Amino acid sequence: MSSLPPEGADPPWGGPAARNGPHAPHFVSSLPPEGADPPWGGPAADLMAAVVPGPARAISGAAFATLLLIALVMGANHVAARIAFNNGVDVATAVVVRSWVTAAVVVGLLVSQGVRPRFTARHRRMLPAIGLLIGVQSLCLYSSVARLPVALALLAFNTYPIWTAFWDAIVYRRRPEKPMLVAMPVILVGLALALDVFGAASGLGASGQWARIGAGVAFALGAAGSFGLALVLTQHETAEVDGRVRTVSSMTIAGLVALAMVASQGGFHLPTAPAGWGGLATLTFLYGTGITILFTVLPRLGVAGNSAIMNVEPVFALVLGWLILGQTIAPVQVAGALLVVGAVVALGLRKR
Repeated sequence: MSSLPPEGADPPWGGPAARNGPHAPHFVSSLPPEGADPPWGGPAADLMAAVVPGPARAISGAAFATLLLIALVMGANHVAARIAFNNGVDVATAVVVRSWVTAAVVVGLLVSQGVRPRFTARHRRMLPAIGLLIGVQSLCLYSSVARLPVALALLAFNTYPIWTAFWDAIVYRRRPEKPMLVAMPVILVGLALALDVFGAASGLGASGQWARIGAGVAFALGAAGSFGLALVLTQHETAEVDGRVRTVSSMTIAGLVALAMVASQGGFHLPTAPAGWGGLATLTFLYGTGITILFTVLPRLGVAGNSAIMNVEPVFALVLGWLILGQTIAPVQVAGALLVVGAVVALGLRKR
């Protein structure tokens, strides 16, 4: 029934063909393979250590509910992060704690499932570079979450498919696919509406609006750009490495990157109020929970080709941000948000 490998098997992009040689795979797509989602620190996509590609197909109600649950968990993770940031925690401290606790959780899964990592010389060169990019992405995304309404930060980050196509063209000389070319303007128009780039909804005008959101948007786009490059390198250089092993590597190195920032700032910035401790604990718990669901439940449910459903995370973040943080956006911004999410989900569910 499932097109994914059984529990404990390698879940990365490329399937068996990815393991036919040390230089495989070389995908024809400038996007992550159909149905694939990335693992590390972004929207729900950031959990997936890359699901095996496959055509979108009907899935069970349990599988669909599980995908939505992961999206909800990750949306709540970013809302919890904002609570932590509002109560004394800085971005670097949050990234260190979340990254290393997540790495420890996945190491536990590897040990319990008897996985023995194997690396080629190419893997040893590229995995640290990917981990460095994920460290930059994690710091940038949380920096955006600290400055913008959570849903808007995640929406700006959801431009990562455009960045993926860009880096694939620059680094590997691969032309973007037609669906990507169609989706690009839709994503950009939706993002412009969601961010209220002309300040019409806020009444601030373009200059006033950008003075308010400019830094947060820049961080979100920086996260999307670094994440897109990490995806491309993963796809072409390390796809045959077990997805859990890639996650441990990336989280460990991302934690080291954040730790260097902690040191440059004079030490950890811990919560100054009980709400901050709750936010830090909750964001770490939710991220670890998402990873655990990913590697222990999803492989049994058969979700290949449908994992893009998790990119509805910004919608959950929009609702949770309103309920918990009191963050509101104008109706036209909601429409833009839905346009972005719809385009990204459509890309993930596309049929060749």
